[in-house]
Amino acid sequence: MKESRDKTDAPPRMFVPPVTYLVLALVAGSLLVLGTMVDRRPPQPSADQAFSTPPAGPAASRAHPSVRPLHPARPVRLRIPAIDVNAPLARLGLDRAGALQPPPEDEPGLAGWYGGGTAPGSPGTAVTTGHVDTRAGSRGVFYRLGALTKGETIEISRADGRTAVFTVDAVEVYEKDRFPSEKVYGSSGRPELRVITCGGQAGGSGYRGNVVVYATLTAVQRTKGHSVAGQTTLGGPR
Repeated sequence: MKESRDKTDAPPRMFVPPVTYLVLALVAGSLLVLGTMVDRRPPQPSADQAFSTPPAGPAASRAHPSVRPLHPARPVRLRIPAIDVNAPLARLGLDRAGALQPPPEDEPGLAGWYGGGTAPGSPGTAVTTGHVDTRAGSRGVFYRLGALTKGETIEISRADGRTAVFTVDAVEVYEKDRFPSEKVYGSSGRPELRVITCGGQAGGSGYRGNVVVYATLTAVQRTKGHSVAGQTTLGGPR
């Protein structure tokens, strides 16, 4: 298919130019190339988990209490307790064609984040992604992403010793040729998160759509056993 300070002032709002939508939209194609059916079809979001009324433009939720945004810091691990996800995060870059490089197929348990965009917890829309399964039939880190429901939480541990806690606003699935790039990647100025994997109908060449989780920052915690171990970087300059 794109860190510790004790100051209380929020960092400035990040501007996301329209061209970013075009670059990030390629994450869908990148994941679809690798997506294939395993023994059972991965769970897909129900209509009840979609936004009640499709928002115009960036899909920010206004129902959550205001939480002060964090300064940028490198994310190191993503946890989704409701679907038993606990995965390291690799920084993803762009390939020579300008598409977001997905995590390696031989590491299906690895998730990635677009290092050229917003850091999770900072103002703007942070993008994370991972495989639903592999050609070999192994389940990927986000095999059960479509089973996530509104109100559940996503935790991202950061290198600054803080954990950004996001609450799920909606889970939707889109056909590849109808992928709403502005809605998914657009910034409301609030700290938001998208988690994306492939989904929808599957055929011989892979999945024909994408499951997208929308979430908003609702809490910040201190990371237990804080460590700043090194992190893999995939794609982009080395």
